[in-house]
Amino acid sequence: MQQSAVPELAHTHTRPIHWLATATAVAGVVAFSSVLQPNSATAAQTAGPEARKAPAATVPPNPAGVDFPLQCGPVKAVVAKKATGDLDGDGSPETVAVVHCDSPMGTPPDGVYVLTASAEKATPRIVATLVNPKDGITVSDIAVRDGAILGDLLGYSTDDVPRCCPDVKNSAKWQWKNGAFVRSTPAGAHSV
Repeated sequence: MQQSAVPELAHTHTRPIHWLATATAVAGVVAFSSVLQPNSATAAQTAGPEARKAPAATVPPNPAGVDFPLQCGPVKAVVAKKATGDLDGDGSPETVAVVHCDSPMGTPPDGVYVLTASAEKATPRIVATLVNPKDGITVSDIAVRDGAILGDLLGYSTDDVPRCCPDVKNSAKWQWKNGAFVRSTPAGAHSV
């Protein structure tokens, strides 16, 4: 028989008195905690100067997954360019998406769409069409600056010009005014 290096201690053997003491202590903690309860919580904010407006969304809408109104046949619609910024002054960014059909040949016309996001819907929604693909225009550049959308548009002077080679270049500016996007020509813009 081997002897333990640590002497046996009397309190390491459980006896009924130990279980009774443990049960009494647990019952006391439970009873005491039911008497001490925190104040009830409320979800309503109090009115006054400490109540603030909820912060605006800071993440711009992502055009992935948006069903753009393009008739692409067997190919899919692709977002060729995008720009973001607060266009209507509400503190939340919008996204301007330049979209066309993923054509293997030629220069497919672009559509330019303004997207906004809401807390209720996960997918952004289209709130404006700035350039309709039916107009046959290609967008070479798009940007958002100072709450305005600036774009370089390429088009065709006649139906005889091959669709691969636009021969007209215009600059356009869209700005949110009185509930709609108003198009103008930016200062210093030249048409070719």
